[in-house]
Amino acid sequence: QVQLVESGGGLAQAGGSLRLSCAASGRAFSYYRMAWFRQAPGKEREFVAAISSSGGTTYYTDSVKGRFTISRDNAKNTVYLQMNSLKPEDTAGYYCAASRLGVPSRVDGYDYWGQGTQVTVSS
Repeated sequence: QVQLVESGGGLAQAGGSLRLSCAASGRAFSYYRMAWFRQAPGKEREFVAAISSSGGTTYYTDSVKGRFTISRDNAKNTVYLQMNSLKPEDTAGYYCAASRLGVPSRVDGYDYWGQGTQVTVSS
């Protein structure tokens, strides 16, 4: 079992930055691929970014490439999402997820989920 707790959400102005953190408890964090998804009201949950278990490979959805950076610290059992140049369309609940297998960008490729943290970007 892996428990995930997100933090760092809040209100930001367009063009600003936020850094999300996801702290994992349980066993073998370093064995899991980690990801961030987001969900806006009335919309489906969508993939944002993922990082391999070692941190050597990252994946991003096109709309955040060049603005968001995913990273992890396996010694601290934590994954991060640095969000720069924020846009109003980035407003959503952001969810951390963990998986051993599956397609990195698919919701059904993840076994464990956090409760989410809200990000609101004002124009």
